[in-house]
Amino acid sequence: MTTNRPRWHAAAVVASLLVAQPALAFTGQELSREAKIGLPEARAIALKAHPGKVTDEELELEPGGSGLRYSFDIRNGSVTHEVGVDAATGRVLENKVEGPNPD
Repeated sequence: MTTNRPRWHAAAVVASLLVAQPALAFTGQELSREAKIGLPEARAIALKAHPGKVTDEELELEPGGSGLRYSFDIRNGSVTHEVGVDAATGRVLENKVEGPNPD
């Protein structure tokens, strides 16, 4: 009788984790220990620099600033901007229209 309960419980846990996940896939999580500011704060900085809807976000090693940056693709209307936020200082390093071949 108890064999169904663990299966049901496991399915409920998996379902709740899927629902709790953000809509966007965040790449670069392995670098997050090195960042001095977190993803939510960096996202807020990027959206202040260019309001819209975040369609992609990642933490990556890039030249400039501290060398570790959050990169956000932010769509506003038909235009997508790439906004780069330094993961150590929170300074906006990049805010430009995304080209035809996005990273």
